[in-house]
Formats: sequence, structure tokens, C-alpha cells
Amino acid sequence: MSSLATSQGAEQTVQSMPGQPRRNPSPNNKSGSETSNPRRTRDNLNGWGFAAPFLAFFLVFLVWPLLYGLYMSLTGKSLTGANDSLIGLANYAEALADADMWHSLGNTLYFTVISTVPLVLVALAMAALVNVGLPAQWLWRLSYFAPYLLASTVVSLFFSWMYNPQLGLINDSLAKIGLPKVAWLNDPNVAMWSIVIATLWWTVGFNFLLYLAAMQNIPAQHYEAASLDGAGAWRQFFSITLPQLTPTTVMIVLLQILASLKIFDQVYQMTAGGPAGSTRPVVQYIFETGFTGYRLGYSAAISYIFFGLIVAVSVMQFFITRRRSA
Repeated sequence: MSSLATSQGAEQTVQSMPGQPRRNPSPNNKSGSETSNPRRTRDNLNGWGFAAPFLAFFLVFLVWPLLYGLYMSLTGKSLTGANDSLIGLANYAEALADADMWHSLGNTLYFTVISTVPLVLVALAMAALVNVGLPAQWLWRLSYFAPYLLASTVVSLFFSWMYNPQLGLINDSLAKIGLPKVAWLNDPNVAMWSIVIATLWWTVGFNFLLYLAAMQNIPAQHYEAASLDGAGAWRQFFSITLPQLTPTTVMIVLLQILASLKIFDQVYQMTAGGPAGSTRPVVQYIFETGFTGYRLGYSAAISYIFFGLIVAVSVMQFFITRRRSA
């Protein structure tokens, strides 16, 4: 009893000491919630205020065009204003039976396949050369990345002159060493490869920077330990560098596939889809159907079919990446 009384007296003394906050015996302290609720509301309003400009642009320039395009694909809308009524899935049925649409889609997939591989391998080789420690690294980085900063019109015009059958630098060089001239942009068997070469020179710098940044983040201790074990430069590259670059490679491949599927600029400016439609991508076919053939509803349906293909590729790549990381 004496110890209990002593402890109760000590507790009363501590509670009555000046400068010490009084404890509220009530379990529900409403003063804190009443103070925090207005502050939380004000913070939420400030957050929505800062996000409002982005949300406005997002809704006006992305969500609304996406929904309106989907609606337009279900109509016979035309630039002439004729037959704007709903026709259901007729445009999609026509697109799936359109040989020109499948041909342009095949050109797009063909370009994606033959351009993705060199754009990944050449970028990897360029990054490895710079990462070795060549003299004047700033000059190498600048020369590798500078073409990526050029506009597509500049690149297309430059390579169109280079590929000129009569006056082009490439054919002139071939003639000097006794080789026949090549119709780079006029031969259906060569035109797509010519565009791939131009695209490679133009865009490989972006992948190069991604690879170089990833290589410079690999810990130096890995290479030091491998050197002590007697591993040479090639052994270190294949046993240390490449495995460490796997996440970067997967990301580059995904970005490159998506970029190649959307090809339009350089093809339209260099060959206009020719010769004989051998280089016409599906994006150009959508453009021609809507703005040359005046069939906006039909072109919208083709664009949503193509959009579904891009989503399918992205989802497949996501699951492949997730499985590898697991």
C-alpha cells in the first residue's frame, strides 16, 4: 500500500509540475484532428491547383482526342462531310480485309525487325569503345550523339542527296572503285535498307548514351577481381559487362521497337512510300486514307487496329521483362 501511494503521489507531482503539458485523459483528442483537417484540405487544394494545368492539357489533347477518335472509327465520317452517321464495326471489318493495310503493316514490321538489331548492337559497340577510355572522349560522345539532335527533314534531305543515283556521294565512290551504281531509293529490294541506314546514323546516338551511362555505373571492383583471376578484356566484357547491361538492353529494345513501329517522317520525305509501296508504313497509309482519300472514319479504325498492336507488343515485352527480373 505504501509503494502504491508513493507512485500515485509521484505521478500527481509530475502532472502538476510547471512547464509540463497536461495529459488529456480522454482517448479521443479532437483538437489535433480539428487542426489537421483544414490543413489537409488546404494542401489538397494546393496540390490540385498545381496539377490543374497538366490535367487540362491531358484531358484536352490526349483523353478527348482518344475518345473522339474511337467514336469516329465507328462512323463513316469524311472530310467532305458526307455520311457522318454511325456504321458500327463496318470500318474495322473493311480494314481487316484491306490488302493495302496489311501490306503497309508488313512494311512497318519489316522495318522494325531489320532496324532494331543494328540500332542495339551498334550502340553497344560505340558505348564499349568510348568506355574503354579513348583519348578526347568528349569529341567521341559529341560526334556519336550530335546526329540525334538534327531534324528529320535535315537527315532525309542529306541522305537523299547521298543516295542520288547520278550525283550522290555513295554511287560516285562505288564508281571510283569499279562497282556498279545502286538505285538506293528506287529499287524495291534496296529502298527499305537505305532508310534503315539513314535511321541508324540518325538515332543510334540516343541508345549509345543509355548504354554508356549503364556501363559507367558498373562497379570497378568487378573488373579488378576478374583481372586478379586472369580474365582478359573480352572475358570481362562477356562475363561482367553484358550481364550487368541486361536491364538496359531490355529497355532499349522496348523503346526501339515502339519507335520503329511509329516510323513515318524519314520514309515520307525520302521515298513517299515508294517505290511501288515497298516502303510505305502503316502510319503513312493512315495519313493518306484520312487526308488524301478523305475517309476519316476508316483511317481512325486502322489507327486503332495499329494501336492495339502496339499495346500487345508493350504488354508482351512487359511480361518478358518481369519474368527475367524474377
